[in-house]
Amino acid sequence: MLRWSINLFRVFGIQLALHVSFLLFLAYEGWEGWREGGWEGLVGSLALIVLFFVCVVMHELGHSLTARRFGVKVPRILLMPIGGMAEFDHIPQQPRAEFLITAAGPLVNFVIAALLYALFGVPKGWPALNTEFPDTWLGLAQVLLSWNVTMGCFNLLPVFPMDGGRIFRAGLATRMNYVRATYWASLVGKALALGGGVVAAYFWHNFLLAGLFLFIFFAGETEYRSVLRREREDAYWAEMARRLAAVAPVTPESPPPRLSDCYHGPN
Repeated sequence: MLRWSINLFRVFGIQLALHVSFLLFLAYEGWEGWREGGWEGLVGSLALIVLFFVCVVMHELGHSLTARRFGVKVPRILLMPIGGMAEFDHIPQQPRAEFLITAAGPLVNFVIAALLYALFGVPKGWPALNTEFPDTWLGLAQVLLSWNVTMGCFNLLPVFPMDGGRIFRAGLATRMNYVRATYWASLVGKALALGGGVVAAYFWHNFLLAGLFLFIFFAGETEYRSVLRREREDAYWAEMARRLAAVAPVTPESPPPRLSDCYHGPN
């Protein structure tokens, strides 16, 4: 599913891509804007979506550029209707590294919100849910401010594998091994995602948000299984290396073989 994408361009050497479903999302939002205000409504609606996802890309770049400082390769950032996803070749298993990489994303949103506030301010009554934003370019900037605050706060919910859930795992990993920390972070995250999905669908009738929580529910379980599998593979190959060293002790005349030369990997 995640391979159904269209490559756009590179940002800091990272490929930016759109999932095909994003085009359907744009078409739907454009149609809704047209129904409400003709051409002006269509352009305004699409401009708002595009600018919002520019902020999403900046959020993901916060993660990605920080991750690079810890030796992580980031091949691409994928945009979907439910948000963005930076793809890492691995996630450091050091609590400090994971904390800094994770916190960088929401921090970008709060910085954007602070700049927009300094330049454009906010309407009277903000951040109440019933705040009315002017139907002007000023209002557009203030809506983006509100969305960046919401995005930053929402991502800090302790729902693994969202940012807050990863920060939660980093904290747990200071007291237990990485696999166990992932297990507990995933368990708490699935419970919160299930509750959030029910509230979004039943009480708020927000089915896009409910779908996001459903995606998060399964993504957390998938990542836990991936971490568990890698841990077992590492233990297996470490045991094979120990046995190989015991059978063929190292001498100056026979340097130790590299495991990558001996094995192609588990089948």
